[in-house]
Amino acid sequence: MHVRKFRIGDEAALFKVYFSAIHQVASRDYSQEQIEAWAPVDLDFGIWEGRMRGIDPFVVEADGLLVGYADLQENGYIDHFFVSGDYPRQGTGRLLMETIHESARSRGIETLTSDVSRTAQPFFEHFGFEVIEQRSPRIRGVVVPNALMRKPLSARGE
Repeated sequence: MHVRKFRIGDEAALFKVYFSAIHQVASRDYSQEQIEAWAPVDLDFGIWEGRMRGIDPFVVEADGLLVGYADLQENGYIDHFFVSGDYPRQGTGRLLMETIHESARSRGIETLTSDVSRTAQPFFEHFGFEVIEQRSPRIRGVVVPNALMRKPLSARGE
């Protein structure tokens, strides 16, 4: 496995990662209605392409496939953090989180934040994030609960 920056042309593979993460993994913690609102089969691909290009994520490749991705915005916000439902518990998430911390350190970012799904909260807590607020955002008219999580970074980036 290795991490690289997003490239134009990765969008379709990243959608597969996103879709499988939600439909195969997050489905343990959310209803079918919530899953379909969050990751619909018929998502507008033009919107998806624009989103991926806008967040400019790190991607993880394994065996020639994209198996995970995550971004880090200039303000320390992690907008997307997804590991393929076909590649759980193989170190992809850890590799992405380490990359985010390294990037934050090199960019002088002092705090990481993210709106984290119920499913991913234990993973983020493992890396030192704390729940700041439980939230109930609506996606396509359906409430899909998450939590705002935060991690202050020291001068060492941890």
